[in-house]
Amino acid sequence: MSNDNIDNSPTIHDSELPKLKTEPYRIDKAKNFRLRDFRCDDSANLEHEKVGKAILKNNKKRMFKLQERLYAEDKQSLLIIFQAMDAAGKDGAIKHVMRGLNPQGVQVTPFKVPSPEELDRDYLWRIVKALPRRGNVGIFNRSHYEEVVITQVHNLLEKSQIPEWLLGEEVWQQRYEQINNWEKYLTQQGYVVLKFFLHISKEEQRVRLLDRILEKDKNWKFSSSDIEEREHWDDYQRLYEEMIQNTSTKHAPWYVVPADKKWFSRTLISQVVADTLEEMDPKIPALTKKECDQLAHWKQILEDQVTE
Repeated sequence: MSNDNIDNSPTIHDSELPKLKTEPYRIDKAKNFRLRDFRCDDSANLEHEKVGKAILKNNKKRMFKLQERLYAEDKQSLLIIFQAMDAAGKDGAIKHVMRGLNPQGVQVTPFKVPSPEELDRDYLWRIVKALPRRGNVGIFNRSHYEEVVITQVHNLLEKSQIPEWLLGEEVWQQRYEQINNWEKYLTQQGYVVLKFFLHISKEEQRVRLLDRILEKDKNWKFSSSDIEEREHWDDYQRLYEEMIQNTSTKHAPWYVVPADKKWFSRTLISQVVADTLEEMDPKIPALTKKECDQLAHWKQILEDQVTE
């Protein structure tokens, strides 16, 4: 079993934990965004990995309590989207940050290569189907953003069922506008949308892919396509930058998460999620006077049924 599954983080009193500021990683001025301005190995000047793990542990406690209120309230929904290059840590972030949440209120959807049925529909069809219900947390491992990144890298529109006259140069700007409008619609329906781009360096990705070959327990994770995709590294970086420039909005912001240090990326994501749930401020439904009276009635009946 991997050591990643063992929580060896020290016990640190909450009052001793530094406040991890998330604002530097949220993209507010999208048009001025440049991916090269963000370090992949940043750790926000946290003194040590053990401090990050302690913050993560504390945030998970906050998330658990707030998710219970979100589920009980049954009005709002939280949608969390992960995009990244291969081996950047999407799976690990989902596994380690979301561990401890009540599975009844969490839906995780990994988006693979579209099926024939999905290709016969509009590109948002399968995304809409996977949206979480009210009171739930939905997590997308990849998402509709594949349709403006990998689709461009490999020119997949040529294989699509879209009419040829709709495939002009303006198609990508149209998709950005469609995505922005759709995500705004979601927020007007009670969804809160968080988007994380895990920013990994090419060298760190090389090390992690090599690790998947050298460690037998990780062989199953390796795919030769990951090596082939590295040949398109510059194209991916350019298109991810363009994606964030065009779709990081006030109602659905992107966070650029430094991903070379797994412990920090997980800590930062947990901070954003916990703070967001707190801002959502879900309320456990209050009972009416009539309902309270009924509780008192049923309480009395149960107390009278004490077995002698």
